[in-house]
Amino acid sequence: MNTVGRPTAPNEVQTKPATLTGGRGLLQNEALIFEGDGWGKTGVDLPEPKTDGSDLGDLVRKDPIGLPGLSEPETMRHYVRLSQKNHAIDLAIYPLGSCTMKHNPRLNEKMARLPGFSDIHPLQPISTVQGALELMDTLAHWLKTLTGMPAVALSPKAGAHGELCGLMAIRAAHEASGQHEKRRKVLVPTSAHGTNPATAAFVGYTVVEVAQTEDGRVDVADLASKLGDDVAAIMVTNPNTCGLFERDILEISRLTHEAGAYFYCDGANFNAIVGRVRPGDLGVDAMHINLHKTFSTPHGGGGPGAGPVVLSEALAPFAPAPWVVHDADGYRLIEREEDEAVQAFGRLCAFQGQMGMYVRALSYMMSHGADGLRQVAEDAVLNANYIKARLCDLMSAAFPDGPCMHEALFDDEWLKGTDITTLDFAKAMIDEGFHPMTMYFPLVVHGAMLIEPTETESKAELDRFIHAMRLLAQAAKAGDVDRFKGAPFHAPLKRLDETRAARSPVLRWSAPAGSNQAA
Repeated sequence: MNTVGRPTAPNEVQTKPATLTGGRGLLQNEALIFEGDGWGKTGVDLPEPKTDGSDLGDLVRKDPIGLPGLSEPETMRHYVRLSQKNHAIDLAIYPLGSCTMKHNPRLNEKMARLPGFSDIHPLQPISTVQGALELMDTLAHWLKTLTGMPAVALSPKAGAHGELCGLMAIRAAHEASGQHEKRRKVLVPTSAHGTNPATAAFVGYTVVEVAQTEDGRVDVADLASKLGDDVAAIMVTNPNTCGLFERDILEISRLTHEAGAYFYCDGANFNAIVGRVRPGDLGVDAMHINLHKTFSTPHGGGGPGAGPVVLSEALAPFAPAPWVVHDADGYRLIEREEDEAVQAFGRLCAFQGQMGMYVRALSYMMSHGADGLRQVAEDAVLNANYIKARLCDLMSAAFPDGPCMHEALFDDEWLKGTDITTLDFAKAMIDEGFHPMTMYFPLVVHGAMLIEPTETESKAELDRFIHAMRLLAQAAKAGDVDRFKGAPFHAPLKRLDETRAARSPVLRWSAPAGSNQAA
């Protein structure tokens, strides 16, 4: 019988001898760059310098630089081999909840690399960057249109930076009305993103927690009891971190404004409602938009980000500089020192923000159109509910009644009696070729497993993920504890001591004992 490609049955025992080189199949065993050979060579031929460097004084390097010399093939292979050890959105579904790790269309990348976008400098004369400013103005227009808000600050670099922008605008508004010294509190629900209370505290506010109801939404009665003339703002995520729409959002807005406070909405999950709901119509005063979440710009990796903040009419005068205006003389930037920005609370960054992200986001908007952006929300919600429906017979949904929005949230109730934890289950997912979902967040759900498929996953890919999840859930319930407790078995690195890693992290590489570098 031909068994080529036959999968191993769950109870089949295989003896797998260790490889002699440390490689595994087609995956090469790759050392860290510091542990490689080639310390006595360079990857390129350079002419001998014409001077001896004596003019540099004590800045002349006296010790080796500490990096090997690699040729171009060696460099390429090193990074390709490392990339094979990582999960990526181009490899498979990336089900992190509350993060929206979705496909980045290559069209966006092509546009961002066009001359005039990729090679401009923030200090160029305004007359030489009219096209870039027009793009920023167009992006701002559509962000305002989609949110129903009259103003937007483009310069914030990320979601948390956007939160800072929104709260600083709120603080500036209270200072202008003479109420800042009195209004020192910010109300934050228990299910909020962790950056919400951190940002409020950073700006100087006292954070007051607001309870949630049993069905995972803001407890309006608790909110009303804590609103008063000492509250500067509330910070509510909608749809929230439990993957649910706040059905009392209009009442929350009314109570907040009645108390003289401002309504900050965490717009991290805007992709679940874009094209269907305008936050401005819900009474929102400020909301950041993570361009990577809703408009497909790259996420993670420490690269450039963007978190524009839309502002209500009451907060618009306090928006940070700079912003773009268009008049008879063309496009120009309004800076803080000009009369038109006299109420701006300041600047958030040195220049205008991340141009490459603006190009990618606008490319995404224009390629999708109004109907396509509406479909983004519909597909994000459909995909999440499909996963919830397909897994809820084996796994316990944290909030089983009714549909979810963009993400499906499960707790660990279904694992009771198995001696398997959420962490164990997540580690076993790695062995099956999948990145784990977000674990233990939100904190209001015990052993939380937060899965966000995003709108860019096909039904076939969702079914592949669901099939693996169901097999793992069945194995857990069948008592196959060893499969989980030692996982991952097939990853380049086995399970780490995470407690020790958190308490005693090794943040600096040191040469292995006996190596040339150590000598």
